[in-house]
Amino acid sequence: MSPELTTHPAPAHHASPWWGLRDVVIVLLVFAAVGSLAGVVWELWWTPPTGVVVDHAWVPDDAGLRELFTGTGQYVVVALVAGLLAGAACAWFVDRVALLTLVTVVLGSALGAWLMLQVGLLLAPPDPAVAARTAADGTTLPGALEVSGAGALASLPAGALTGLVVVFIGLTPAQPEPGRGSTPTR
Repeated sequence: MSPELTTHPAPAHHASPWWGLRDVVIVLLVFAAVGSLAGVVWELWWTPPTGVVVDHAWVPDDAGLRELFTGTGQYVVVALVAGLLAGAACAWFVDRVALLTLVTVVLGSALGAWLMLQVGLLLAPPDPAVAARTAADGTTLPGALEVSGAGALASLPAGALTGLVVVFIGLTPAQPEPGRGSTPTR
């Protein structure tokens, strides 16, 4: 009597042609939510620089000069942490096809970075240069939230890819090579 190899049916998620689209939508929604929430956190953490109106122009005061660049630094910190957590979560829970997950995380993290910037700027005080044009000299105005340099905007995608790599390479159990410790299904 010869042993017969049995075949097992494909898992249900591979039976549907929509599983890949579903995973793409999940990753994009995760990054949209994380980016939006990160924008709120960024704006709440930030302290606006202070300045006064002089000849219809906004001029930062001494304390305001020290605060001018904190928005960029805080954006980087919040974006890195948000990206790391979202990238790791997507790699852990949405990993049916690693290449699809990678591409979707890259696209989703770019969306998340853009949303983080837009939400943060929307919640922050308006540009003081515009208000200073019609304000009286000596009027105190808060400064605007801004990010200096395009490199800072890459923080959320960099964090996301780091989280993805950590899960894919560091936390995924190693698969045994055929013939080494694995037994064929009969």
